[in-house]
Amino acid sequence: MADLIGPDDITALILAGGRGSRMGGVDKGLQSFNGLPLALHTLSRLQMGGFVGQTLINANRNLAAYESFGASVWPDVLPDYAGPLAGFLTGLERCETAFLMTVPCDTPRLPLDLVPRLAQALTDQDADIAMVAAPEVDHHGTLSLRAQPVFCLLRVTLLESLVTFTHQGGRKIDAWTKQHKTVLVPFDLAGDDPQAFFNANTLAELRDLEGRS
Repeated sequence: MADLIGPDDITALILAGGRGSRMGGVDKGLQSFNGLPLALHTLSRLQMGGFVGQTLINANRNLAAYESFGASVWPDVLPDYAGPLAGFLTGLERCETAFLMTVPCDTPRLPLDLVPRLAQALTDQDADIAMVAAPEVDHHGTLSLRAQPVFCLLRVTLLESLVTFTHQGGRKIDAWTKQHKTVLVPFDLAGDDPQAFFNANTLAELRDLEGRS
């Protein structure tokens, strides 16, 4: 049986390096949610359960503001806002533990048991990647589980693969993750927050989520 994964084996990476285009170009991670920046909510929830050791933030603007949260801050290692995989690559290059947990900066209702559930699934399946699958309503109004590829627990040994993929121009997360053994972990159990993985892409959506919290 594979060894259990402990907090000292995991570095958490908050992805805050986007352009914020759908929010009018603002730095999404620094937008206020119930009086605190979104990224700080995410960081606090990751640290609350004691399931991660180190924490990193991937940001391309306002680095000093993110550094004030008490985590190490690193810009993309790829140019021109290359997307979440650029953050993955940055995190894997800076990670000093065996596993990297990636989460976006705009999910202030992140499950407190996110990390142990992914770690358990990755261990049980001896997988390379454990990825969240969360309930979403599609355009037909049907509720179904959908992969959430920015919420991943990754083996750091995947760095070489991701370097190769991105240097060949690859930018889509699912195109890269399907090259590796990936286990989907459902977050639709009784008691799971159906809004836990809702990401606010506009300021209106952010205010709406704030009103429901």
